[in-house]
Order: sequence, then C-alpha cells, then structure tokens
Amino acid sequence: MAATKAATKAATKTATKAPKAATKPKSNGKAAAKGNGKAVTKAPAKSNGSKESARLTDAQTREMLVLLKGAKTVELKLTVPEDGYRATARSLGLDPLDAQVRQVVFFDTPDLALNKAGVVVRARRSQGGPDDTVVKLRPVVPDDMPAELRALDDFGIEVDALPGGFVCSASYKAELSKNHVRSAMLGERRVSKLFSPGQRAFYATHAPDGLSLDDLSILGPLNVLKLKFVPKDFARRLVVELWLYPDGSRILELSTKCSPDQAFQVAAESRAYLSERGIDLSGEQATKTSTALNFFAAEVQDEQ
Repeated sequence: MAATKAATKAATKTATKAPKAATKPKSNGKAAAKGNGKAVTKAPAKSNGSKESARLTDAQTREMLVLLKGAKTVELKLTVPEDGYRATARSLGLDPLDAQVRQVVFFDTPDLALNKAGVVVRARRSQGGPDDTVVKLRPVVPDDMPAELRALDDFGIEVDALPGGFVCSASYKAELSKNHVRSAMLGERRVSKLFSPGQRAFYATHAPDGLSLDDLSILGPLNVLKLKFVPKDFARRLVVELWLYPDGSRILELSTKCSPDQAFQVAAESRAYLSERGIDLSGEQATKTSTALNFFAAEVQDEQ
C-alpha cells in the first residue's frame, strides 16, 4: 500500500495545472479553496489570439499513449461556452424533456484536503434509477495500480481527454441496493455506510492519514440534467450534461466514450462532427468537479 501511495503522489507532482472553469460560479463572500491543480496535463496556450483550441505537444502525446495502454476506457469531453448553449441545443436537436435529472453530492473537508491529495469522493441520486457512489484517484499511472484492483468489474482506469489536456484517473464504483444517499445528506445516515468495503479500503490507502469518511463535510448537492442520444448523422452515442449551480451559473459538457485503441480516431471524428455544426471547440475548458468542490467548500467556510 505504501508503495502505491508513494507512486501516486509522485505522479501527482509531475502533472500540470488544471484549466479554469469556463462558467465559474459567483463568489459567495469568501475565496474558494484551491482544488487539486495538478490533475490535468495541459497543452501550451495559444499566444496569437487564435480561437483554435490548444494542441498537445509531442511529449504530451507520447505521455498520453503510455496512459492509454493501461486504461480501460477513454472519455472525450468538451465544455461549451455559455453563449453557445442555445445554439448547441439547436444544432444537435436536443430535447430537454429527454434528460434524466440527477443530484450530485461530494464529500471533503472545508479546505479540500482530499482534493489536494488527488482523491474525490462522490455520491449520486438518479431519477428512476439506483443511487451510486465512487471513490476516485487522479492522476494515476495505470501500472501503479494493484493488479487485483484492476481486475474488478467495479474498478476502472480511464483517460479523460479535452481540447488541449488530459488526465488519467482510477475509480472504484458501487451501486447501492437501497437509495440511502438522501438519508446521508440529511444527516440521518453515516457517510461511510454509503460505500462498499472495497471502496473504504481504497479510500483509506490514498486519503490523508487520520481523515475518515465520517469526518468529511457534505459539499452539495447540485442538480444535473443528463441526456444520452445517438445523432442520426453520427454513429456514436453522445452525452450532454448540464450542471446547475445554486447561484444560477452553469456548465454544459458534451462527451463520448470509446476504447483506448480508438481514442485518436474518435477524437478526430467527433471534432469534425461538432465543428460542422458550428459548435465552438476553442472555449476555456471547465472541470465540473473542481468547480463544484470550490463552490460548496466556500459555502461551508462561510457557515463556520
């Protein structure tokens, strides 16, 4: 365990600063705690005023290829600039009534000690579906993860790629047999009871020493609209998520998943498809989780 934690921490030190959120929630009186700014490898910014999205350097491309060899899946993501939300909905033929309502809640300390250590703990409620939870670690090097974990169906290693950046993460997921997330949010159930024994062990290995799941603050909830569909003229499933923050700000993200060996081909096809429909690929890319953590951590600090 100690070797795994040391390797993960070393990987964290080598990653570069995460991109800022494109649609940032308004300040609620106190500066938000800084998140784990080392989670994303980011391409150099354009310096000539061009709207073209930043491209990875050769070295970053080689780094990504190494990560892809050990990943189970790749998720290609794009944050849409706020002034393009309505045009995006029209060009993709989106119907908001097809969306599923979800509620997301995170668990961390008011100063985001977990996030700074590269650990994310989340629970989720889904309209018409079961509750689920995840303990996520990022960034990771796939080969540093124990083989017994990588063999589990509930454990996955995924590369998230967005214009000009990428991050590799390990996620230990669980689906709850009963919908207990709301009870935990109301303080009627211990947070640790939402997670499986395997998730709790994974958390204990990578969380800061002495910080238990039941020591964490509830950060959230926030509502999310999620829509999955396959466009008639694009033979891949796209996912649209609209994250709605309590202050009225929003983040709209488009994504699609593929196997690692398809990543570059699917990325090129997706980029061409979205560009042909006038969707801006050059906007500042948001990190939904970090934005949410910073927003709700600031609220908790204000209440103390």
